[in-house]
Amino acid sequence: MITAPKKESKAARVERIKKEKDGLDVLQDIYLYAITGEAVDPEDIDRLKWYGLYTQNRNLQDENDETLYFMLRVKLIGGELNLEQLKTIADISKRYARGTADFTTRQDLQFHYIRVVDLPEIFRLLDSVGLSTIFAAGDVPRNVVSCPVNGIDEDEIADVRDVVDKINEALKGNRAFSNLPRKFKIGVNGCSCNCINHEMQDLSFNAVKQENGKIHFAVSVGGGLASNRRVADHIGYVTPSQVLPLTKAVIKIYRDNGNRDNRRKARLGHIIEEWGISKFREILQSNLTFRIKDPNEIEYINSKHRDHFGIHKSKVKNSSFIGCALNSGHIGLEGLEKLVLLFEKYDAKALKATVTQNIVITQVPTKNAQALAQELEEVGISPIPSNFKAKIQACTGLNFCKFAISETKGAAKNLVEHLEKKFPDFGERVSISINGCPNSCAHAHIVDIGLIGTKVKNKEGQSVVGYDLFVGGFLEGVNTQFSKKTNIKFPQEELNENIENLITEYLTSDFKSLREYLLTKSTK
Repeated sequence: MITAPKKESKAARVERIKKEKDGLDVLQDIYLYAITGEAVDPEDIDRLKWYGLYTQNRNLQDENDETLYFMLRVKLIGGELNLEQLKTIADISKRYARGTADFTTRQDLQFHYIRVVDLPEIFRLLDSVGLSTIFAAGDVPRNVVSCPVNGIDEDEIADVRDVVDKINEALKGNRAFSNLPRKFKIGVNGCSCNCINHEMQDLSFNAVKQENGKIHFAVSVGGGLASNRRVADHIGYVTPSQVLPLTKAVIKIYRDNGNRDNRRKARLGHIIEEWGISKFREILQSNLTFRIKDPNEIEYINSKHRDHFGIHKSKVKNSSFIGCALNSGHIGLEGLEKLVLLFEKYDAKALKATVTQNIVITQVPTKNAQALAQELEEVGISPIPSNFKAKIQACTGLNFCKFAISETKGAAKNLVEHLEKKFPDFGERVSISINGCPNSCAHAHIVDIGLIGTKVKNKEGQSVVGYDLFVGGFLEGVNTQFSKKTNIKFPQEELNENIENLITEYLTSDFKSLREYLLTKSTK
């Protein structure tokens, strides 16, 4: 009797694919597919992630268009784009991406409608200005996030740019780390307001000034969202020279011990949950040649106030920086071209992306800063954003993501404009996140108002696209609280009305803060 082969699980399939051919080795296949026009092997499609490529939803694709389009993610080291790079990004957006471009929550930039045939030229253009897509996605260490005003902020604790560069350089395309159980996220912070959100990183380093004036880094491990929702554990302190060896040691532990049978339980935080933090710290210490100094948790400000909006004097003489809100990271070709023109007009040199999908223009002659800020506002890039626009985030959404149920970017823009019109004088900063699916890529569980795409019943009893409402989340070190489910769901077309009603009810209530009011909507 012949037994039918056992169906391969998703995790087993991914592990087999990685074992048969390293994701880094798919580059030669990309060039071959581009030249020959041959259909991409389905298993190579998984490997393409190692070069920042994901297949996209056909939602906006013409019915007769059979082209296989991709989203392409470009790593911005330190979150930075200088003027030359900005021009190249605009050129790629115009020629190869149908005018698309969005900043992400890991200080990267994404294009859509990318064709395989165009990848060799896109890679050439990126390389010509020092940009890359290597390890922008896949089961690898992702882009190291850091404060966008490293080295220029007068209030910073430490300039960590050299630390960030060393980690990124050591990990980029490193075959020792090209086959992890899943992605691995690192953050390095020297900012006084902790704007990298260390609580949700797999591994993070927060600069702390010692009594003798020297800088040490507070090390935290195992943070995450979605299926790995947990606050990172603080495990002690290391010196700047110890950051890189500790980083490699943690990744090796993760590589060798992470769950490869279930991708929903394959993050570093799951190892820590299984072992306990004491065992994890003990094993980590045994792999180091130096001693991790004892932990001593420090206080952090609330995530609602972690930003750099407005005009600020830089440490660099006669220079300023301008923090600006976009709308859930969307910039597009029009926005890129406007930035290029304004940079050239006012002699600005660079921008940096933030982990909240906004930007900071970092090298602006002080004499030009006010005029530039005014023109930025006129084109919808806001140095002094409303309390609704400042903290709005949205994932890729239904238009391009295969996992999404609901639309996001357009919904975020419309919601902000609606709330600004209805409540022009609203005095509290409101963090809002709109997500197309439960993967929560826009961090719905750490904001005041989190919206997650789902199917709901409309008034006629029909199943339609909508949102599930979560409320009351924030980051604040050990005081962090994840948002709570409300069991309130509504169709997508009722989004503006429902959030307006929440704000109206709060304003007519006796509650002292929006968060206190929102938590009355949560389920126990």
